[in-house]
Amino acid sequence: MKFSKLSQLILVSSIGLLVATLFTACAITTIDYVFVASSAGSGTSSNGQIEIYAVDSQSGALRTGASTVSSGGVNPVSMAVTSDYANLYAANAGNSTIVHFTIGLHGELTAKDTITITGTPVAVAVNAANTYLYVLSGPSPAVLTAYALSSGTIGAATSPQTLKLYGNYAAYSGDLLVPTGLTVLANGAAVYVTAYDKSAYNPGGSTSSTANPGWVFGFTIGSGGVLTGAANPYEAGIKPTAIDADPTNRYAYVTDFASNELIGYAIMGGNTLSFLSNGPFKTGNEPSAVTIDQRGKFIYVTNSLDSSVSSYAIDLATGTPTTAVSVSGASTNATDPQPVAITIDAALGRFVYTANYLGNSISGFRLDSTSGALTATQATPYETGAKPTAVVSIPHGNYSTQSVNP
Repeated sequence: MKFSKLSQLILVSSIGLLVATLFTACAITTIDYVFVASSAGSGTSSNGQIEIYAVDSQSGALRTGASTVSSGGVNPVSMAVTSDYANLYAANAGNSTIVHFTIGLHGELTAKDTITITGTPVAVAVNAANTYLYVLSGPSPAVLTAYALSSGTIGAATSPQTLKLYGNYAAYSGDLLVPTGLTVLANGAAVYVTAYDKSAYNPGGSTSSTANPGWVFGFTIGSGGVLTGAANPYEAGIKPTAIDADPTNRYAYVTDFASNELIGYAIMGGNTLSFLSNGPFKTGNEPSAVTIDQRGKFIYVTNSLDSSVSSYAIDLATGTPTTAVSVSGASTNATDPQPVAITIDAALGRFVYTANYLGNSISGFRLDSTSGALTATQATPYETGAKPTAVVSIPHGNYSTQSVNP
C-alpha cells in the first residue's frame, strides 16, 4: 500500500500529535517541595543536611529536587517554615545553632544568618504573622525563647521563659524538666510547650519526685512578643512528645509516648486548656509526632515502636478524634522503621509524609479528604540520608494560593 506525499505528511503529523499528547498526559507536575533534615553520615558527629524532594501532583510520589544543603551544624532536630513559604529555620542540637535559609522558586535553600543559643535546641516554630521565631531548648534548664524576625532574618531574643513547675505545683519547682514539643496557635494568640518531669519519670534510673510526669505549659503572646504564662501548667500524661493545635484555634492534641495515648484539650477563653471529657484516646505504641490537616478535620500520629501512622477524624463540634479506617479495614498504616516526624503537603493537603529515623527514609500516603484514611503513595518509601529527624513541606509556585483553609 502506497501513500501520497500529502498523506505521508498527514500521517507523520498525526503520529507526532499523538506522541505529544501522550507525553503531556504523562507529564510530572510538581505540587509541593518536601524538606527532610538528616545526617550526611551514620556517626554521631556527622554534619547535618537538608534534602529536598519534589512531590508529584497526581501520585504523591517523591523525586529528588534541588541540591542537598548543609543544615549548618550537627544533628538537626527540628525545622519550621514561614507562612509565606519564603524562609526555613533549622535547629541543630549538636552545635546549638539555629540557621535561617531563604527558599527559592524551585525549593532551593540558601543559608543566610545563624544564631548560637546557650542551650540545646529541641523544637522551633514560627507564628503565622512571621514576626517571631520560637525556640525550645533544654534541659538544664528548659527554656522557651522568642526571637524577633525581620524579613526572615533572626533578630534579638525577647521574653525568654524558663520552664519549671509553679502555681499549684510550686512544691516541685526544683524538678528537672525535659522539653519535647512546641506549637503556636494559628491566630498568634498563644504558644504551648510540652515537657516531662525526669525527676518523677526516669525509666531505668532513680526518681526523686512524686509530681505528675507530663506537662503542657501555655503562654499568651502579648504586645512586643511578650510571653505570659498561664495560671498553672496543665497535666499531660506521663511522657508527652509532641503537640499540635487545629487551625481554628479550638483544640490542641498531645502525644503521650509512655501511655500510648493522644490527649485532647479544648482551648478556652484566655487560651487556657481544658481536657476533652472523653479522652485520652488510644494510639499505637510509642507515639512520637502529631499533625493536623489544613481543614482541621483529621489528625495523624506517628507510632515509633509500631512503625506506623494512626489516622483520626475530628468531630468538629466536640474535638473528639475517631479512628479513621481505610478501605482495607486497617486503622494504622505501615511506615519504614521508627517514624519520628510527620507533615502534610502544604498545597492541597492531599499527601502525608513521615521521616523514619531507623529506616533512613520517608514514607508517603495519600489522604482521603472525605474519611481521612490513608493509602500508600507510589514507590514509597523514599530513601534519605542517615537518621532523618524532621520533615516540612511548602507549595510550589502558584499552588501556594490554593492552600486549603478551615
